[in-house]
Amino acid sequence: MTPAACQEIFSRLRAADPDPHTELDHASPFQLLVSVVLSAQATDKSVNLATATLFRDAPTPAAMLALGVAGLAAHIRSIGLYNTKARNLIETCRILTERHDGEVPNERAALESLPGVGRKTANVILNVAFGEPTIAVDTHIFRVANRMGLAPGKTPLEVERKLLEVVPEPFRRHAHHWLILHGRYVCTARKPHCPACVLRDLCEYDRKTDSAPTSARPGPKYGRKTGTRRKPARKKR
Repeated sequence: MTPAACQEIFSRLRAADPDPHTELDHASPFQLLVSVVLSAQATDKSVNLATATLFRDAPTPAAMLALGVAGLAAHIRSIGLYNTKARNLIETCRILTERHDGEVPNERAALESLPGVGRKTANVILNVAFGEPTIAVDTHIFRVANRMGLAPGKTPLEVERKLLEVVPEPFRRHAHHWLILHGRYVCTARKPHCPACVLRDLCEYDRKTDSAPTSARPGPKYGRKTGTRRKPARKKR
């Protein structure tokens, strides 16, 4: 894909959604970290339902640590792998209170030292909470980057590195959100909504669909609420 095409892709995505946000509800970097950890193998909607009461009762690392593993697990039992996630998060709360004055660190190495936090989760925190131009490659971004020919790669890390090379600098801050939302609502896995896609003429995918399913949303302005928004278990991501 040419640099001019890359520029045009992100220009259109920005025009459709100038200030994209994560769909995970949160009111602090700590709450964002908790939500991202919980979202491994879970939907954002299910995480938001669980954290609505969790963050009311335990909005800080100290308060969540006081819940203990059993108390935290009771709040998140609707989410997959909740016992493992509860153990990881309680240990994370202990580390944050003992080593970081109850604050989420803004350095990759410190983030990735937390239980259940790998590169992808660290990228989300660095981008959303601290404004760094990182790109967390999840299943949606991996699919979109390969399908469109934007940044083809065999592994998430390869795709991430290529995206950081090809995404023009003015767009890197929000590239993560534009691509993940495009993959979630338009360039979907089973049948992409090509007729509704504003990037159709730029996309290199050779099996574009000719008709949009009734569930297709009209373009990449995804009908979300915007504003402040609120991921794995032991396995590093």
